[in-house]
Amino acid sequence: MELKGKPNRIPFNEQGFFDIIIGGGIMGTVLIIGTGAAGSVTAQKCCMLPKTFSKVILANRTISKAEKLKKTIAQSISNYPPLEAAQVDADNPRLVSQLIRKFQPEMVINMALPYQDLSIMEACIETGVNYVDTANYESPEDPNFSYRRQWEMHDRFKIKGKMALLGSGFDPGVTNIYIAHAKKNYFDEIDEVDIVDANGGDHGQHFATNFNPEINIREVTADGRYYEDGIWKSIPALSVHKPFDFPAVGVKEMYLMYHEELESLTRNLPEIKTLRFWMTFSEKYLTYLRVLENIGMTKIEPVEFEGNKIVPLKFLKALLPEPSSLGISTKGKVCIGCLIKGKKDDKEKTLFVYCVKDHEDCYREVGSQAIAYTTGVPAMIGAKLVMENTWFEKGVYNVEQLDPTPFMNDLNKYGLPWTEKFI
Repeated sequence: MELKGKPNRIPFNEQGFFDIIIGGGIMGTVLIIGTGAAGSVTAQKCCMLPKTFSKVILANRTISKAEKLKKTIAQSISNYPPLEAAQVDADNPRLVSQLIRKFQPEMVINMALPYQDLSIMEACIETGVNYVDTANYESPEDPNFSYRRQWEMHDRFKIKGKMALLGSGFDPGVTNIYIAHAKKNYFDEIDEVDIVDANGGDHGQHFATNFNPEINIREVTADGRYYEDGIWKSIPALSVHKPFDFPAVGVKEMYLMYHEELESLTRNLPEIKTLRFWMTFSEKYLTYLRVLENIGMTKIEPVEFEGNKIVPLKFLKALLPEPSSLGISTKGKVCIGCLIKGKKDDKEKTLFVYCVKDHEDCYREVGSQAIAYTTGVPAMIGAKLVMENTWFEKGVYNVEQLDPTPFMNDLNKYGLPWTEKFI
């Protein structure tokens, strides 16, 4: 069959879903790399939309984890699309390319570690496949993180006629969309933004992290950095903090940190003169973290131990609870949002846009705590919008560069309803 112009949808698979056949590939097939806590949420949400994601490939370094997730989906979701489980070393672009060629997906959703962003993107360029991720690239040897090397791939994706969508999680991701939404609908110009993130949940553990421990601890222990009056400023880690009254969570102490959306937002919305990111931590969490830091357990430089080289932080990660195991015990709510100040018709105004999510509600739906849920759902939404050509642009883009309205609408549809109010 020859398809000209816009392809027609024709019945293809035996489950009655619809696929588009183009040059031997199946539009609608998605490859999800990484089946941890957030990746599990993304996969389940994709499988709830079989008309968009007509086949789902679950890939992980440890194939037993992918097989376990496949079984979970088969038991919990009715009318799910065809599923496959696969093993892949995402550090190796050649192996990722082989996997892509085997399954011919329309898109790769990267839910693996930020260390692997570049290798997966290289494989997507080589094979001509669209790409979505939730966090920017970070080197295993360097605790700093930046979009620069991913942005440098823009022309290569453009030449291939494919799109790479960066930072489609919650923060970054939804927070960026909130700001773009505010600019589109309420402000002539935005002067100042504070991104605020509170986890009011309790998992019952002495010390645990709600996402990958290695990435979480590297992020928290890094020096703070923020953009104020058009200038980048640095502070010692967690040295600036203040209380904030979060809806449904209450008053929590929040700490000024550097977060990757600051980099892309100052680039793509240069009118913003002041941009800060704040996150809450309990005193218990910080006490454990200080002790671990003081004794060297958060270091990323290898040390000699019984004739072997080990990285203390990687060893600590092996000892801590797996984030995907925390869902069953975590109770309470999270609140994440943006305080946006600017002008409309020369009048100053402040908008607060935010989302509240209950940990137990998330567990009942997809077996995860809310931190994984708030990351995994936006990854699905970003992939959906690209897959459906609602958000298709050739090259590398951050979410705030695209029309925020369809994303905001889908947040309400797929589990992350938002509230906005002027204060």
